[in-house]
Amino acid sequence: MKKILVLGSTGSIGTSALDLARRHPDLFTVAGLQANSSKEQLDSLAAGFKCPCTLTSIDGLDGIARLLDTAKPDIVVNGIAGAAGLLPSKLVVERGIDLALANKETVVMAWPLIKALADKNGAQIIPVDSEHSAIFNLIHFCGTKNIAEIVITASGGPFRNYSRQQLESVTLADALKHPTWKMGQKITVDSATLANKGLEVIEARRLFDTNVQQISVVVHPESLIHSLVRTSDGILYAQISEPDMRHPIMGALCWPQYVDSGLEKFSLAGHSMSFYEPRRDDFPLLGLAERAADKGASYTIAFNAADEIAAHAFIDGKIGFLDIARAVQKTLEADWTNEPRDFDDVFEADKKARSIAEAAL
Repeated sequence: MKKILVLGSTGSIGTSALDLARRHPDLFTVAGLQANSSKEQLDSLAAGFKCPCTLTSIDGLDGIARLLDTAKPDIVVNGIAGAAGLLPSKLVVERGIDLALANKETVVMAWPLIKALADKNGAQIIPVDSEHSAIFNLIHFCGTKNIAEIVITASGGPFRNYSRQQLESVTLADALKHPTWKMGQKITVDSATLANKGLEVIEARRLFDTNVQQISVVVHPESLIHSLVRTSDGILYAQISEPDMRHPIMGALCWPQYVDSGLEKFSLAGHSMSFYEPRRDDFPLLGLAERAADKGASYTIAFNAADEIAAHAFIDGKIGFLDIARAVQKTLEADWTNEPRDFDDVFEADKKARSIAEAAL
């Protein structure tokens, strides 16, 4: 029986994790719940799982520290969205607790610091994004020394077939019509701009200690192959499943065992799969992220912060769709060569990038 604690328990990742806990009471017990929601909603969840330890966001980081110390989980699912999820990840690995990580900012903003803490305290970090979960498992099967290339798949978002002229006038409602996944507004907009895929390139570069030249992106609209690796002999190996976030979450919760999730098993019969090169000129955020990943230092922090500011400005109706990439590009023209020495440096770079992006807007 594994004790799990869920941060962001009412979001899409948290909801999926708790669904698995309901399905497998023989495998998991819910030791703690945190959410940026009402106490009534959290109390209702806690009652359903007979979970004694809960926390609303108003209690901040001190509250999360107390929650971890009281609940004493075996593994924590971090489903908190945005930069707010970084320091909770730090608190988890400082305590030597395994981390099922869905928070991109933990890796994009501060991976060297987080990884050092995890190694020092004996905590495992297991990626939960469908793409990085696939890569994580494929590398495990094939062996790190045998990997020549990582291939990240992208749905292409709702505008995959739009012309540049059409992209000039798309609306938020258009951008939120994702063809495959049901997600929050910001990540859905990021999928439409390919910023999300750019962030995943940064994550893959850091999680799997490779260089950007060994990572490629291919558009795969059906979202059935979640990523691939190419071994040194030139052969591609893929992970294939229905597009359901419960698969990678289950994998993270049970790692290193492979346990029957009880979810729908994918059948090849009746399906077709297609693949395309991404249109980098029309969706420039992918290339901007790749260059940020290659430069390292604080460039990835700047990319993430500027994209967050610009994407929310689009969501709020303040700018057009193509202005998102323009604001990020302008922000990255500043000097980001400083390598963060600690978390204060990380947040200082984040603050600076947000200020530059606001001015660019």
